[in-house]
Amino acid sequence: MIPTLAQSLTQTQDEIPSLSDIFETITLRSGFNTNAVIIAATLLGIAAGIIGAFALLRKRSLTADALSHATLPGIAGAFLIASALGYAGRSLPILLIGATISGIIGVGFIHLILTKTRLKEDAAIGIVLSVFFGIGVVLLSVVQSTASSGAAGLNHFIYGQTAAMLTQDAITMGIIAIIAILIALIAMKEITAVCFNESFASVIGISAGVIDALILSLIVLVTVAGLQAVGLILIVAMLIIPPAAARFWTDRTKRLVILSAVIGALSGFVGSSMSALLPRKPAGAVIVLSAGCVFIISMLIAPRRGIIAQFIRNAQLKLRIAIDHTLEHKYAHPEKVQRSSLPLRIILRFKGFTNSLADSSSLTESGLRRGRRVRRNHMLWEQYLITQADIAPSHVDWSVDLVEHVLDEDLIHRLEHEIRASGLELEEVAR
Repeated sequence: MIPTLAQSLTQTQDEIPSLSDIFETITLRSGFNTNAVIIAATLLGIAAGIIGAFALLRKRSLTADALSHATLPGIAGAFLIASALGYAGRSLPILLIGATISGIIGVGFIHLILTKTRLKEDAAIGIVLSVFFGIGVVLLSVVQSTASSGAAGLNHFIYGQTAAMLTQDAITMGIIAIIAILIALIAMKEITAVCFNESFASVIGISAGVIDALILSLIVLVTVAGLQAVGLILIVAMLIIPPAAARFWTDRTKRLVILSAVIGALSGFVGSSMSALLPRKPAGAVIVLSAGCVFIISMLIAPRRGIIAQFIRNAQLKLRIAIDHTLEHKYAHPEKVQRSSLPLRIILRFKGFTNSLADSSSLTESGLRRGRRVRRNHMLWEQYLITQADIAPSHVDWSVDLVEHVLDEDLIHRLEHEIRASGLELEEVAR
């Protein structure tokens, strides 16, 4: 049943969408305007992911935060100026031009503070962010108190609202996002060179200043493109969260950029689709929450850098150290009984290193071999530190307990050669 006008005005909650509505929305069958907004938001996510990856590598993420807040005076100022000159102040191109100019001025002030004062970058960013946003809030209050009804919806640029976007607005956002993507991909090699080795880039003729200006310009483009969909407060999250999430999965630049773009696209698509299904929810917050969910999942389950993987590796290392220490003690002092926990005794028995679960259990042949090897490595490293590294004997055991578990065969042979070459006699311990 279609709600009446009175019902729609008093309704404050979204209705739960049906499965058919969800399917039509995610398959782009819910109308041209909705499809245009979803596609544009997805392109915005790709652009934010790619450019955000370069900003992260260049450590310019916080600059994006200041820049996004610095666009508010431009939006309100552009509206007031256009209205005073008789133009449609609510026109999106006019507002975006004002936001771009204001953002560039904000970045210029950051550069001025850094070059002309002794303040650090974080202080400069905080000053520009707060001052420009304060100016914008004041101008926005002037707009709301003096302007005509044409100012309605202007505050949506703060939090974003895709429901208020027209098809032309979505097309404009998509075009700006595509331009930013193309520029970033064309200059990817130069940007990567500056991000990882600024001195080398300078030698081969790549100016770090030019690249920094390019990155900031791309940030401006993404910020301006996402103002109406995500809002100026949350657009910075689209530049930071996707590359931060992608960083958990890879160490390679190209993969980082690709994954960041995919996560950004997924966030834009899911967030805008949910906003279309639940129009009373702020689109910017929904899009950012989608990106935040991907970040949390990446932080937890990424195979190398994830929290779970790190916990498992740390547990495995502690277990390996405990096993090696127990086997070394049983090998070096078979007459002494070493107390150990029941889980450790079970593991030793399960791996075939001991004959029973008792603390006084003797080592099997496999346990003896492992104990001899650990003991030999311990003695080898101890002699090396004392004779070659000038480490006091009282400080040796602490580091030996850690290093003996990562010695490989090549390192062992190299240490043997160095110790014997110095004229010292190495005590042989059977492997």
